[in-house]
Formats: sequence, C-alpha cells, structure tokens
Amino acid sequence: MSNRRDFLKSMTFALGTATVLGGCSMAKASRSKPGFNMSGYCAPKIPTVRIGFIGLGMRGPGAVSRMTHIEGVEIAAICDKRKQCTDKVEKMLANSGFPKPAVYTGSEDAWKEMCQRDDLDLIYIATPWHMHTPMAVYAMEQGKHAASEVPVATTMEECWQLVETSEKTKKHCVILENCCYDFFEMLTLNMVRQGMFGEVIHGEGAYIHNLVGLNFNKNGYADMWRLNHNAKRNGNLYPTHGLGPVCQCMDINRGDKMEYLTSMASADFTMNAEATKRAETDDFYKPYIGKPYRGNMNTTLVKTNKGRTIMIQHDVSSPRPYSRIHLVSGTKAFAQKWPKTHIALGHSAVSDEKLQELYDTYSPEIVTKIGEMAKKVGGHGGMDFLMDWSMINSLRNGLPVDMDCYDAALWSCITPLSIESIANRSNSVKVPDFTRGNWKTNKPVALELKTINGVRGIKKADASGQLKVE
Repeated sequence: MSNRRDFLKSMTFALGTATVLGGCSMAKASRSKPGFNMSGYCAPKIPTVRIGFIGLGMRGPGAVSRMTHIEGVEIAAICDKRKQCTDKVEKMLANSGFPKPAVYTGSEDAWKEMCQRDDLDLIYIATPWHMHTPMAVYAMEQGKHAASEVPVATTMEECWQLVETSEKTKKHCVILENCCYDFFEMLTLNMVRQGMFGEVIHGEGAYIHNLVGLNFNKNGYADMWRLNHNAKRNGNLYPTHGLGPVCQCMDINRGDKMEYLTSMASADFTMNAEATKRAETDDFYKPYIGKPYRGNMNTTLVKTNKGRTIMIQHDVSSPRPYSRIHLVSGTKAFAQKWPKTHIALGHSAVSDEKLQELYDTYSPEIVTKIGEMAKKVGGHGGMDFLMDWSMINSLRNGLPVDMDCYDAALWSCITPLSIESIANRSNSVKVPDFTRGNWKTNKPVALELKTINGVRGIKKADASGQLKVE
C-alpha cells in the first residue's frame, strides 16, 4: 500500500509540475464555446467610413494623413490627451483643405467620450500597447469597428476579450500589421497561393531594430511606456511584424493552427548598462538601474498542427542592422528578405531579371493596381497605405477584412506565452485556438480585389492635394 501511495503522490507531483511548466495551457486553450465566426464575415456596407483616431503621437498623424488620400473616408474625430498633438493634426488637416474634425483632448478618458458618438464607424487606435485592448473592446461595445496598432493585446485575458467582444458585437477587430502589405511579402504570399512553393515547410520573421536611444529618450515615448515594458517583461514583446506575413503564407487560422511554442532569451547585456551610464549625469534614470530587463535577443519557436515550424526573433537593444527577416521555405521554392532579398526556385537564387519577372507575374492586384499610388502617399514605402486602403475597401464594400480578431489575438499572444515559456526554463507552452475549431474550414485571405467601382488608376490631385482612385 505504501508503494502505491508513494506512486500516486509522485504522479500527482509530476502532473502538477507538468501543468506549471506547460503554463495554464488547458485553461487558455478552452476559454469558451465558439461564438459567431468572424473569419470571412461580411459586415454591412459603409459607403463613407467615418473614422475617429485615438493617439496622435508617433504613428497616429501618419495614419490620419494617409486616410485623406482614400475615397469614401471622413476624418470625423481625433483624440489625444495632449492638446499639442491634436492641435498639430488639426492644423495639418486645415492646411490640406479638409473639414475640421471633432476634437477630444485634455483628459485620460477623452477617448471614451469620442467612442460614444453616434456618427463614427471605425475607431483607429495608435496609443501605447497597454491601452490597445481596452480601447478596441470599448469601441466595439459602442457599435464601432476597431483597428489597432500592434500588438493589440499584452495578456492572454486581453486576447480572449478581443475575440469574444468581436464575436458578440459582430464588429471587426483589425490588427494593423503593415508588414503583411510590404511588396515582397505580398509577392511571396501570392506565389505560395499559386503553388510555386509547393508545401510550405518553415517560416521565419523578426523585429531586430536598435531602439536603445529611443527607448531611453525621456523626450521620446510619452511616460517612458516602451522602456517600462522592456524593464518588466522578458519575452518577445513585439512579434507581429515578422509573424503576420508568415502566418498568412501558412494559412494559420484558415487551414492550419499553432500547437505549441518554446521561447528562449539571452541575458540583458545592454539596457541596465545604458541606464547606469545615463544616471551618472541625469538623476531621471536612477530608478531604471537594476531593473529585470528583457534579454537582448529573444528566439521563439512554434510548431503547427500540420507539422510546420516558425521562428520569431526580437532584439531592440543590440547594435545590429535593421531586419524583419521574412523567410518562407517550401518544397519547391525559398524566399528571404533581409539582409538581401532573393528567391530561389532550386539550389541558387534567381537573377535580378528573373526576380523582376516574378514581381510582374505574381504581385497581387492590390499591388499592381494601386502600388504606385501607395508609394507616392508613403508610409514605410507604401505598405502602410496599402494596409489602410484594404481595410477601408473591405468596410465600404462589405467584404471580409484581411486580418480579423483571431489574427489580432493569436499574433499578440506570442508575447505572454513567450514570457511564460522563458520563466519555466523554455518549456513548451500550448497555444490557444482562438477560432475554437473553425480554422479547419475558414477560407484563406483573399488576394483578388472586389470593389464596387473597380480600380483603374490615379486621378490628378485636386486643390486639396488629395490623390483619388478613379
């Protein structure tokens, strides 16, 4: 009997340990029964999309400017707690000949008042990370579609809130992942769809960008919010730029799903040293000495249901050249961007002439028809404009959005899951299925343009300087 009791005790301990090391994976994987499936959902058409913008610091003003170049858009309201930011955008719109928007400022909760307006269709969120989910959820609850900069959520609870609120309200929750619209990423996606890669085996994505100077700049990000994240959370804090395009190539949430991940981080060799150095001449930085900074390099590995693998890297504190990596490897072809852009259809990369031929043949319609316009409007070479245009096109014409609440939750959940894995000696952690089984039948993101009037070219700019699609 004693041997049996000892055995049962050891098994109980082992199972408990496995649960801890694997994280709360069972709870995370089975949050609730499926609600209304938002993948492929066509919301009612909105001929003129009335937008309210929250956050006019680094990213917001560019988004407002890009929207002035898209037909069927009204800049109806703008919001930032700092009046100098709303004043700047007001002036920009006035100088371009656009009507004065409603302005909300001077209060931490001014954005809620804006979301309560009856004359808004879309809330565009460009605020610090920790505000993304509260704002997106509140906007949807107020009957608006929501679009948020990345990552959209910072915790597992927030990821589920996004999904469940979108399903309940039947309002889109769009993750504003601009890298999915970069010209090379869209080329590889269409080539995958056309069978040029055969079976996709492996993908890689990254955000490697030395931001030490910016993160420690006390006149940069308001309230030092980005540095504070790096000082408290050891994981992949910014996974979506590299991950989004790879997920689309693998039809994640739409034919395949993530099963589990494991994450590992180096020690911090930079940020505490930077805080210590700055504190020698500026007392402002003394509280930042000795913080548990995230490691310089985070590497997260994902296994999918179909046996594919994904590597995601994140490093914002090493003196390395900027890189998003974007790598797709299949049974018939290979593509890589950063540090050199090339495609291989065999053992060797194709020539520059052949690469251009592939661009001409396999770039999707959104690139061939409005790519040049996107380059003129700008936003990271045009991809920001393509992202905004595609979302507005979907809302105006009652089409599914390219990136929905399930993508917003899944791509964002890499952060809390990587933190959990690292805290448990890089043990694997189960990735929730936010679609709750619908990934098996959800259709891949459409690459064909389906519009009311079609897209043929660019009209000459009018008196306000606004470019319009004919």
